[in-house]
Amino acid sequence: MNTVNVNLGQRATILVVDDTPANLALMNELLQADYKVKNAFSGERALEIAASANPPDLILLDIMMPGMDGYQVCERLKRNPKTMHIPVIFLTSKSEVEDERKGLELGAVDYITKPISAPIVMARVKNHLALNAMAVFLRDQNDFLELEVAKRTREVNAIQDVTILAMASLAETRDCETGNHIRRTQFYVKALAEKLSSHPRFAWFLTDVNINMLYKSAPLHDIGKIGIPDRILLKPGRFEPHEFEIMKTHTTLGRDAIEHAEKALGIEVDFLSFAKSIAYSHQEKWDGSGYPLGLAGDDIPIAARLMAVADVYDALISRRVYKTGMSHETAVAIMSEGRGSHFDADMFDAFAEIQEDFRAIALRFSDSDDDMGKKQEYLEQAIL
Repeated sequence: MNTVNVNLGQRATILVVDDTPANLALMNELLQADYKVKNAFSGERALEIAASANPPDLILLDIMMPGMDGYQVCERLKRNPKTMHIPVIFLTSKSEVEDERKGLELGAVDYITKPISAPIVMARVKNHLALNAMAVFLRDQNDFLELEVAKRTREVNAIQDVTILAMASLAETRDCETGNHIRRTQFYVKALAEKLSSHPRFAWFLTDVNINMLYKSAPLHDIGKIGIPDRILLKPGRFEPHEFEIMKTHTTLGRDAIEHAEKALGIEVDFLSFAKSIAYSHQEKWDGSGYPLGLAGDDIPIAARLMAVADVYDALISRRVYKTGMSHETAVAIMSEGRGSHFDADMFDAFAEIQEDFRAIALRFSDSDDDMGKKQEYLEQAIL
């Protein structure tokens, strides 16, 4: 915020800069009835006063001074963020048009030639103080609004994050196989997207903003499992064909739930659009053998292709109540067989290059024995 005396019930402070004592005395006599007056006999001293803890509200500046002239002083004042907003009025005997042009181009708000007219000087000082007070007010308002916008943006982002985690947690309460799977896939997707962000096929899409949206929305990829009956969702063995058909509907259920949320909001929200794409299409396969639509190749959204790699890797390495997790090496070997059929070949190659990052993420968010015990207990209670 800016510290200015005007509009605060205090007299404004005027700094008069002139190397001639008689000129300083004249200006003091003219101004002191209405303003606080400070004097500087040189440009160097003027800069010190202007940058002090109690800066002037306006500067009356002579041009012709030994050492640093008024033009140089003005230029220095306007370069310094601490003094750049202090209005400068040149008060000088230099009366050529070129002199005035130069002074105004350097940032002065006015140019008064000597011999001065006292009423003109007083009127211009008063006007420029009023203009500066309004400028300060507007700058302060702008600073306040910027802080408010930043605050509101943080709040909106926090609400988004909480909403995503809350929705993802709903799926977790229904599915004994989720848990840290949600967090792992979130970081897998981010790591793979960052790796591909410079790839010619994906750079246009994988911007920093979009990668952040992917990271935010990835936890909702299995939100549709909320709508799958327990007898199928919690079944510890292989699905019967009719059961698998029901299980496959979780992609559509997830998409529809997110669309419902979008309609309820009444506005389009980027991270929900990403979440909808991921939830609906992450079970599609590059060769068209996936579901729900049997999309193939580039018809599958990039976000969904990223999630497919992340989801399959985690499914292979993770323990379940009915199976042990595979080793990292085994999982990568199995996935390599799906390069160009299950997975976009370029995406798989990027995954293979950063597979150690995936391994590190898996270790960081691994499921504990206690987690598995709770899942087993939940499963048994649900079946009963």
